[in-house]
Amino acid sequence: MSTSKLVVGCACAGCMALSGAAQAEIEISGYLKNETAAYMRGGASTGQAQNALGKGGHDQGELLKFENTVRTFINGDLTDDSTWHAELQFVHNSEGVNADYVWPRQYTQTEVLRELYADTSFGDWDLRLGKQQVVWGTADGIKLLDIINPTDWREFNQNTMDESRIPVWMINAERNVGDTGNFQLIISQHEENKIAGLNENGDYGHPFVFKGVDTITGRVNGFINIAPAFGRVAKTFDGLSAAAGLSGLGDTAGLSAKDATVQNFVNADNIPSLGFGGVGCGSVGLPNAPGLSGGVMTNANAQCLNDIMQSTGNSLLLPTVPLGQNNNATNSIDGGVPTGAKNNGFWDLYNPDSAFEYFPDTSFATFDSFVNLNTTYVRDYPDDSNPNFGFRYKGYTEGGTSYSLNYFYSYDSNPSVNITMHTPSGQRVYPVVDTANNNAIQYHTTPGAAPDTWVRGTASATRRCSATEQLNIMTTTAVGARAAAATDTGCTLRFTESLNRIHNIGASFDTTFDNIGPVPVVMRGEFLYQKDVNVPVIDRGELAIGNITQALKSEKADFFKYVIGFDVTVMTNLFVSTQFIQFVNLDFVDEASARNADINAARTANGSAYLGNANYRRYTGHMPSLALDNGLNIGEEFESFVSLFFSKPFGDAQEHRWNNIMIFEERGGWWNRFDFEYAFSDEVIGTFEWNQYWGSEDSLFGQFEKSSNLQVGVRYIF
Repeated sequence: MSTSKLVVGCACAGCMALSGAAQAEIEISGYLKNETAAYMRGGASTGQAQNALGKGGHDQGELLKFENTVRTFINGDLTDDSTWHAELQFVHNSEGVNADYVWPRQYTQTEVLRELYADTSFGDWDLRLGKQQVVWGTADGIKLLDIINPTDWREFNQNTMDESRIPVWMINAERNVGDTGNFQLIISQHEENKIAGLNENGDYGHPFVFKGVDTITGRVNGFINIAPAFGRVAKTFDGLSAAAGLSGLGDTAGLSAKDATVQNFVNADNIPSLGFGGVGCGSVGLPNAPGLSGGVMTNANAQCLNDIMQSTGNSLLLPTVPLGQNNNATNSIDGGVPTGAKNNGFWDLYNPDSAFEYFPDTSFATFDSFVNLNTTYVRDYPDDSNPNFGFRYKGYTEGGTSYSLNYFYSYDSNPSVNITMHTPSGQRVYPVVDTANNNAIQYHTTPGAAPDTWVRGTASATRRCSATEQLNIMTTTAVGARAAAATDTGCTLRFTESLNRIHNIGASFDTTFDNIGPVPVVMRGEFLYQKDVNVPVIDRGELAIGNITQALKSEKADFFKYVIGFDVTVMTNLFVSTQFIQFVNLDFVDEASARNADINAARTANGSAYLGNANYRRYTGHMPSLALDNGLNIGEEFESFVSLFFSKPFGDAQEHRWNNIMIFEERGGWWNRFDFEYAFSDEVIGTFEWNQYWGSEDSLFGQFEKSSNLQVGVRYIF
């Protein structure tokens, strides 16, 4: 059955419900709710910086949420043994960063039609048809077996599971098996998790953008914005070469611009004789020209590159040449100006925190392919003819232990992003590494093609994305020797968000021990094996030579995940629960880059052997936190968490309650949520919530330290 037919069928069930409701009594209930949250600390959370100099952020006490909700539950009878249910809501958050977070949005936790289903039976089967939630997992603060419905992560982990879970259209069929068993069959619509920032606009200013997402779409740190900045500075050098010729870019005079690398330029002893019409870098109309002292590993030349990158307008001495135009908009290069970054704004290949520092072995010939580079963000999702489906068997042993066996064949709710290069007409082109010419990258329409011969002035559709653009090889010193480009539309770096099929095989158990202490202890566990999950794999060697599409990839990996928990009730009604949680990447990658040998050979040939032997790694990245300022954070083969949860009702009728959950991660971050609910009457409920994040800024929780917040709310029930 296709998902489209599934949706139609479930919608028809809703129509039946509504038509039947005309003949039966309808029960309506609901509530009005306001939630107001404010930042506990000032500063810039991930993605809030306005530029690479760090401007931007929020103030302590500034609102991050002012949300009003009207939610209505409608129930009615269809027949003597069939019922229907609808849940409608209207949500408005005046502090949302854009329309997607201010107003209701389909397939998020704020959509208007949240649920609509009919309950009926057919033979021995109980059927629930329509838009609904199905819960398989029960772990605290984390979703493991709870994989049927996607999740809206707009407030990270702060919402309750019921609030953040996204209902989808499905057929949910159950029947009892014997005296103690139950079999459940699910056929459901596929839908992705909603992750702030994972779209073309990056949801600038959102308080819960992951660092890993910001590295893709962020205004300052996202490759989708940094790549065009690279394209503009490449255009500058292209123009300088056409107007004045380029020579002597290396650490020793005479190294051609084709062979020179970014690090050759930064470390060059002879910047004053670059060949920009016979004048030095600091004399081509660039502001803040540094004093040029030469010598190894100075930052003066990085400052020169930074000046070219950031300057607006055109060169004063070469007025036809546009400069980099970046104006510190993106985190492209540390040029010796302290910015508050980890390395105080200075060029450092061994602790990179800006984009250019990840490309030290990239040749000028490769950057020629980046001239006027464009980017685009697209979604390539499966159509409605591919539903998710699975089943669960749940039973009990004679000793009272409950257990389940689960299988779900689904599209992974977590989207993945892959990067490809395309011509202006949309044709995909593939990188070819010319190891004989300093690992220069060419782009060909045929995968695995042999490198073209590097010849100045030769039109090349394979090495440039425009067939009429002449290739700038920069192999001579004669001023004006390279013909100016006829057109220069540039390549397009395409970021494609997609979902991939995975297998989910799970199990759970729950048992009680009455004889190991003064109170009963419940032990529970959830286990999940996932096959073919897409994870980010970073190849720093490929990145070093500018082979972007091969350096940042999604690759398949299998995971084993589990939760072991213990629950007790003490002091009459204080519920205490602790859990150990671990995710095991069965295909974890951490190895030397295969590109190291080529890079070492090129370093020897072009005079940059002083950098030593390349030791770049190829590894699985830590998707939630990998960022330019942490070396594109490596993941973990075994990622572990510990949680502790307390819950206690109080009051004469136990009408009030407080809860507290803490989750600690091995990476060095932790999160604490304390929430308090007080019933002023049967109709009016007041709430208070404190969410605090601590720890390493490169951890799952610690990266949100500046998004710690206090929230108050009131709910009127009708």
